[in-house]
Amino acid sequence: MLGTVVCCGVLGVGAAWLVERSSVPARRIWHVLLVAPLAVPAFVNSYAWISLLPGLDTYAGALLVVTLSYFPFVYLPVAAAFRGLDPALEDTARGLGLSTWAVFLRVQLPQLRVALLGGGLLVALHLLAEFGALQMLRYPTFTTAIYDQYRATFNGPGATMLAGVLVLLCLVLLIAEIRLRGRRGYARSGRGAPRPVRPVALRRLTAPALLALGTLVGLAVAVPLWSLGYWMARGAGSAVDWADLGSTTSTTLGLAAAAAAITTAMALPAGWLAVRARGRVATLLERSTYLGSSVPGIVVALALVTVSIRVTPWLYQTVPVLLAAYAILFLPRAIVTVRSAVEQAPPLYDDVAASLGASAPDRLRRITLPLLAPGIGAGAALVFLAVVTELTATLLLAPTGTRTLATAFWAASSAVDYGAAAPYAVIMVLLSAPATVLLSRDARRGLTT
Repeated sequence: MLGTVVCCGVLGVGAAWLVERSSVPARRIWHVLLVAPLAVPAFVNSYAWISLLPGLDTYAGALLVVTLSYFPFVYLPVAAAFRGLDPALEDTARGLGLSTWAVFLRVQLPQLRVALLGGGLLVALHLLAEFGALQMLRYPTFTTAIYDQYRATFNGPGATMLAGVLVLLCLVLLIAEIRLRGRRGYARSGRGAPRPVRPVALRRLTAPALLALGTLVGLAVAVPLWSLGYWMARGAGSAVDWADLGSTTSTTLGLAAAAAAITTAMALPAGWLAVRARGRVATLLERSTYLGSSVPGIVVALALVTVSIRVTPWLYQTVPVLLAAYAILFLPRAIVTVRSAVEQAPPLYDDVAASLGASAPDRLRRITLPLLAPGIGAGAALVFLAVVTELTATLLLAPTGTRTLATAFWAASSAVDYGAAAPYAVIMVLLSAPATVLLSRDARRGLTT
């Protein structure tokens, strides 16, 4: 975790500086390419590398794969922070004789503290929760050990103890990020608009910068895509079961659609209360939903297994339990977009409708829901795409005989049948691509070529 956070921090900050503050050519294109690795799930990335280089099952190999999968979590917030910095401070520092490197260390980097800590926290939490990528590389972590204990002893005390330690580690990370962030302010308080940014001229360093960005994108995007294409071609010659692929895709889309509808419906009252009924209770309700998403999926699945076996045994290994796990893990993704939509919806319309005699259900149907439709749709799309690539909880909770794209891919790749696994991976990548476009769309605005 420490090694990955450091590597992602260096790559994310370096790439963000080149795209946002330097004169590197085609910055708009590089921005899209640097976000593109998020379209490839980490366990698919691991499959792509280990199928090409079987000797990659070492610490260095694990560090390489997870770093290439997670560095965009640092790049995105740092790039956004760079765009929000007032270049007047940098111009003043250069006027006082500081070099470009000194300006970065003494002026820019301190202002990137919140974005860098937030991105590092995301990387650390994702790595603690990561199972498929590290299991495929045969690198032991808490998640792989919990899964092995569960399979060996069926929810024995060993798995529960390891899950408890993993939860404590997640809480330590959350508290440490809050303490390190501090209460310092970073917004400019002067009057007027910030001056336009003048990119730093790279001159002779343009070629090395392009080579560095090209190498990073090539390792993170080109290698996995080339590997998938190679194994797809190999699999085409060994009779791919297209009927099974179609039924698995249909099952995945059905579960994802149901999870998106249920989770978004749960997010609607929480997001509404957080804005329209501000207070301690509403804030506590909203913030509590983030606890489930910060806990690894294998811990959530293990908890639901325990509850369903001891309290409601008739629900064990049923679709409702699986959908409950998806809702716990991905509810914040829907709440964030719903709350943003509620913030932008004027309450005046609802008040006017009430004064004209419209009932509460009628106002909800004719006023509230149409105003919140963009946020609801975005939240549902994020949940939908997250469920499509979810692996750990699905492995433990899916009903017997239920196969999703992730579990079918996992079964084939675990049997070292890379050709059969490739079609499932390709579909997951194609379904994940819209989420990548959604993440990079707003950030792409305002960039100049």
